[in-house]
Amino acid sequence: MNDQSETILLAVIGLSPAVLTETLWALAQEADPILPDRIVVITTSTGRALLEQKLFTPDPCLNDLCPWDALRQALAQSGHSLEKRLRFGATPSDICVFTATDPATGRSRELSDLRTPQDNEAAADFLLDQVRTVVENPDARLIASMAGGRKTMGALLYACLTLAGRETDRLTHVLVNEPYETLPGFWFPAQPGPPLKDRQGNLLSPLQAQVELADVPFVPLRNLFQRELGRPVGTFSRLVDACRATLRRRAAEDLQLTIDPTRHEIELGGRTLKLAPLEMLTLLFLGTRAKRGERAFNSYKDAQEELNSFREQQRDSRPTSIPSDWRHSEALRQICDDRTIIRSISDLRAKLRTFGDLGPLLAACLPEKGRCSLDIPGPAIFIKG
Repeated sequence: MNDQSETILLAVIGLSPAVLTETLWALAQEADPILPDRIVVITTSTGRALLEQKLFTPDPCLNDLCPWDALRQALAQSGHSLEKRLRFGATPSDICVFTATDPATGRSRELSDLRTPQDNEAAADFLLDQVRTVVENPDARLIASMAGGRKTMGALLYACLTLAGRETDRLTHVLVNEPYETLPGFWFPAQPGPPLKDRQGNLLSPLQAQVELADVPFVPLRNLFQRELGRPVGTFSRLVDACRATLRRRAAEDLQLTIDPTRHEIELGGRTLKLAPLEMLTLLFLGTRAKRGERAFNSYKDAQEELNSFREQQRDSRPTSIPSDWRHSEALRQICDDRTIIRSISDLRAKLRTFGDLGPLLAACLPEKGRCSLDIPGPAIFIKG
């Protein structure tokens, strides 16, 4: 950051517009006071209507000022310079509404609420776009507020900061003591006007309110995933998948997997684990392909034909003098379909999750949706026999 840097407050807001004025007041009261240059609110269409109505409508209880003007006046009276600060209004660049696209018609629509998985997916993409717009500008500092809206909105904003945020960015939550947190008509402690009434008719002075800002720690992963974050903006879920794959590859670099077909077991980190026949067949098949550097299958169905060919090879090579060998198993007489693969991978993953410290790492390298392979470097796989 330099002297010309711009500080932007990006806030998710639901049906409580006061969260915005409380957050700005708290920022101005810090030991090193901050008045953002610009404010961007992300909300639903319902939240936008309520925000415009409540925040910009003159209120007799605030000496006929609207809450936004009352806040600016109070900050100026307390000695803060507002020149080129707190730029905010009711334009689409100030209040951004979550949108989703109808896949059938291609038409976009504003979301009035986030209720379905599709709504939340669209909201995640929208938030990621807004965060990246700020963080890709080296002369902009981001302060993100997750205090408003549904819990999923705050959780998604946290995820976006983790994926794309920088060490210089902040994620905050505003804390207001009771009863002011839910007191109608409360906007910030120094607001003008008479005392407020609670639901029991008690008079309360806004000056007694305690409004504090809590920083929410997050781990900025962008430095780990520069290749993924350097690509053109994609969807939230695709970025998450790309980052997961990067983590999986890095974790796999520390693995050394030994597969012992004669004992139908694997060795990992000095520990051994017995496998059921179908688990052994599937892992040996995938491990052999990974060791040869062969491509990953796009789906479980794509792997069926080659897995069954591999199954027949194992049955042909079974030692006739050892009837207890796993290759004599009744399970290997049946043709494997995609459900067989899914089931054996699921069983294997369940075993690995409780298999020492490295088991979960190996479990993460097993096939997943869109990738049927063992995602481990070939040199890290050893096959006995």
